[in-house]
Amino acid sequence: MVTSAIKTKVGNRGSPPDKFLNELVAWGRKSPDEIFAPKPPPKGRPDLDVYAQIVSVLGPWENLLHRRAAMLETMRVHAGLESSWKQGEGKDPDNHNPDPKSWEAGLFQVSFDSTEIDHSAMLPFAVAHGIGTYGSFQSQMKTDINLAFEYYARLVRVSIWWAGPFRRREVQDWLSRPAMKEFQSMLAIL
Repeated sequence: MVTSAIKTKVGNRGSPPDKFLNELVAWGRKSPDEIFAPKPPPKGRPDLDVYAQIVSVLGPWENLLHRRAAMLETMRVHAGLESSWKQGEGKDPDNHNPDPKSWEAGLFQVSFDSTEIDHSAMLPFAVAHGIGTYGSFQSQMKTDINLAFEYYARLVRVSIWWAGPFRRREVQDWLSRPAMKEFQSMLAIL
């Protein structure tokens, strides 16, 4: 695996571990095209979709492979900023909300209340994948990396505004076109 660009440091979090990168590429190769395909913007607001947030850095989009690689680069950066690529991460110590539905979990620090965004757009996916309660959601986001990848990739197509690093433009600031190109090359190898 060529790893020069995708091993680039993210913020003060260091470089992503090879295990994370290998799992991310493996997921990216087998994940459904529908996750990455162009679609009408959620609620008619293109700014909610991750691709609208990253196009100025990683676009313009040439094809589905390009969009897939851009999503992987976004996931590399976001997981680094949120958890330093540690899948077992739990509730953010700065989250003082007593409601367990708001407690973060996993690589991307998503919480069960994300299933309520946009009139519960993610709830059918959560129920169908055995994470339809906050307890199961917490547990699986910390242990099932492929489920965490897919949930995140689908969620950021609904809205990115749940994530502090997107609101603060930190994700966008750390994205790397060379890393995205490297992901693109790795995804093209079958």
